[in-house]
Amino acid sequence: MKFISTRSRIAVSPSRALLDGIAGDGGLYTPSFFPDCSNRIDEFCGLNYRDLAYEILKLYFTDFSNDDLLNCVYSAYDDKFSSPAVAPLKKAGKCHFLELFHGPTSAFKDLALSILPRLLAVASKNLGESSKILILAATSGDTGKAALEAFRDVSGTAIAVFYPSAGVSAVQKAQMVTQEGANVFVAGISGNFDMAQTGVKTMFLSPKVREEAGKAGFKLSSANSINIGRLLPQIVYYFYSYAQMVKEGDISIGEQISFAVPTGNFGDILAGYYAKKMGLPVERLICASNSNCVLADFFASGVYDLNRKFFVTISPSMDILISSNFERLLFDLSDEATVLECMESLKTNKKYMFNKPVPGFAAGWADEEKTLRAIRETAESGYFIDPHTAVALAVWRDLGEISNCVILATASPYKFAADVLRAGGHKADSAFAALEKLSEVSGTAIPEKLRRLDKKPVRHNTLCDASEIEDVLFKFIGDLDE
Repeated sequence: MKFISTRSRIAVSPSRALLDGIAGDGGLYTPSFFPDCSNRIDEFCGLNYRDLAYEILKLYFTDFSNDDLLNCVYSAYDDKFSSPAVAPLKKAGKCHFLELFHGPTSAFKDLALSILPRLLAVASKNLGESSKILILAATSGDTGKAALEAFRDVSGTAIAVFYPSAGVSAVQKAQMVTQEGANVFVAGISGNFDMAQTGVKTMFLSPKVREEAGKAGFKLSSANSINIGRLLPQIVYYFYSYAQMVKEGDISIGEQISFAVPTGNFGDILAGYYAKKMGLPVERLICASNSNCVLADFFASGVYDLNRKFFVTISPSMDILISSNFERLLFDLSDEATVLECMESLKTNKKYMFNKPVPGFAAGWADEEKTLRAIRETAESGYFIDPHTAVALAVWRDLGEISNCVILATASPYKFAADVLRAGGHKADSAFAALEKLSEVSGTAIPEKLRRLDKKPVRHNTLCDASEIEDVLFKFIGDLDE
């Protein structure tokens, strides 16, 4: 297996793609081919999550030894996940919800970020790299905390996370600013996620940033899904949910299913597309957007247009207009010349047109009213979902309730407890009092890592303008070098 850039077809080894995070030409690494697993579905249905992860990931990380990869998988998916299944499938009414929030930070990002530090360590060893690794990440809410937790006090690493100070929930913000660890740094920016993400991608390509990091003994890498090591582990839970549907007797092997995915940066749903390319019987991938519906509009028109109002919503992890991973889909459907043309048009005109067909997708978007209604109606049946999951549910309903559909439940309702309560007509005195109230209303337990989060000391209070990200990073690097 090689990994190739979406902008020039530069080909590198799996370890190099992992460690670099982004290609030197600014492109994103993609697999040179997709292994065909269509004749292994029966076998996969008999595996637990860990063994399935090993079988899928070894097809991509072909320069890893079997022992190294097994150690990565079994160290990642251990008792830090509160469910033995890691990603259990729950049925509520007519819906199947794939619960991806049983990890240490109560969001789906844990499924990939729990293994990423381990993959990077092996990649560094494979390449004989002596430098330490400095992780740069932008977050719309969940990636930041999951990455901080994953890399906290990991030897030979440091991590800097940038988030929109007014664009995350109170719980998400508290998770980040109270983060412990000698090697971690968090900064809020006075802008939206797109500004943070653009700033981080720019730093990756900056010779000055690389020089300053190198002086302190660090090599840059990424924890965002621009890093192929973040994206590929997410393929696993698509196969795993299919296996659970088979075990429950809801489908037979070979029967097609669909997935409804709440997405902003397009990484989560792209992993489903990759699973389909590998032979998973997928009928439809439903791309569900909130009011920032640039993706839904693209699937309706073929035009990706950033010339629009930006909305701050109750599903903040989807408050994104520049969907980085969409570049990988464009590349798979066309070529590097088309990608370059689209990316240049996006940079200069804030829009581009893609005239090729995009098969296998359906799309829609849900405003706040539809999102709250989906939360309320699901809660009335005894099952509680967060606003991001509710967006996917609402879009699935609008599209006619496509049969045999798995809805990706991407975060615990407790991360957005105040809005979940509001949907049902309940109130709480604060975002953190809402955790206790939701526990009372739902009859479920507050995730341990979220309990008394507001009582933890704030360790990170840096705020900066989006234009100051580089200077803030240099100060962190300087502190690391002392």
